Amino acid sequence: MKARGRTVFEKQKARILRSHLLPYVAVLPMIWQCHLMGALFCVAAAATGATELRVEGTRFTVNAKPTFLLGISYYGALGASEEFIRRDLDDMQRYRFNWIRVWATWNMFDNDVSAVDADGAPREPFLGKLKWLVAECDRRGIVVDVTLSRGGGKKDVARLRTLEAHRRAAEILVTALKSYRNWYLDLGNERNVRDSRFVSFAELKELRELAKKLDPQRLITASQGGDISRDDLREYLTTVKVDFISPHRPRNPASPQQTAAKTQEYLTWMKDIGPIVPVHYQEPFRRGYQPKRWEPPADAFIADLKQAIEGGAVGWCFHNGDERDKPDGKPGRSFDMRERRLFDQLDDEERKVVKALPTVVEAKQR
Repeated sequence: MKARGRTVFEKQKARILRSHLLPYVAVLPMIWQCHLMGALFCVAAAATGATELRVEGTRFTVNAKPTFLLGISYYGALGASEEFIRRDLDDMQRYRFNWIRVWATWNMFDNDVSAVDADGAPREPFLGKLKWLVAECDRRGIVVDVTLSRGGGKKDVARLRTLEAHRRAAEILVTALKSYRNWYLDLGNERNVRDSRFVSFAELKELRELAKKLDPQRLITASQGGDISRDDLREYLTTVKVDFISPHRPRNPASPQQTAAKTQEYLTWMKDIGPIVPVHYQEPFRRGYQPKRWEPPADAFIADLKQAIEGGAVGWCFHNGDERDKPDGKPGRSFDMRERRLFDQLDDEERKVVKALPTVVEAKQR
């Protein structure tokens, strides 16, 4: 039978289809929205994970590719303008630098730009500036060393005086920067020096365990002022369980020619102690430190880098800082970049170094 052009069967079929399909039609926009949100989340995740630093044996890898970390000190970055930082990063990339060292506790020239305060609490706008810097470096493929310190410097200004404060600072940094994989944490700059910088191995162990609990894949180190003894190396490897060692070699004319042998000594000791981890020269000598005693020429920096690579190290830093023998400390270089960016403060010898370093790394890695 026909019912206004359609059979009774056709009308019943249409009613059944409507009753079954209508609920799905109603939720289709929600499904599409979920897919869209998922896609946006993936894009966002990619944007905050463009650069990933990892350790494989004695090597660093960046995005799964074995990489020698050629770095530059950028300690007071949180006091520099975004314009200065962008221009400096452009120059760093031009000269093949792929990591920078930034302090989260930096107070020089009566200008405190620390991302955490003396009690380890967040300190704005500098914590926000650190997040921005790590994100900018992530986008550019640059690794960031984020360093904590309990003190040191000319005035030996103490901070993070208690383990509780130190724990709080580490937790703040690891949590705030967790989405980025292009940075590592130095729990204590020159933690062996017996002034306010000192952090015991037991304290380092607790701090490292806290950081790994919050972010199991985060790379952790703790730097040593001077060469590391065999006994101290054992503590770093088996008690603290650092992901790599960061010795700050002596600052004297003989030092550059000793770096290869010292590196090989560390690696030999590691075979006996276990595990074997990368050797990273995070803070070598610099100009302006003790200029009357030794003002290292460009050749000394180049020799030290060559020796580091020959010995088996996988990271080295072009260190720079203030003029300690001058009342005003100027130029402050990476220690103070409020008025002038880093690359505008380098002297002629340092400019020679910057130009020569990429060739050294390329030649040594062939």
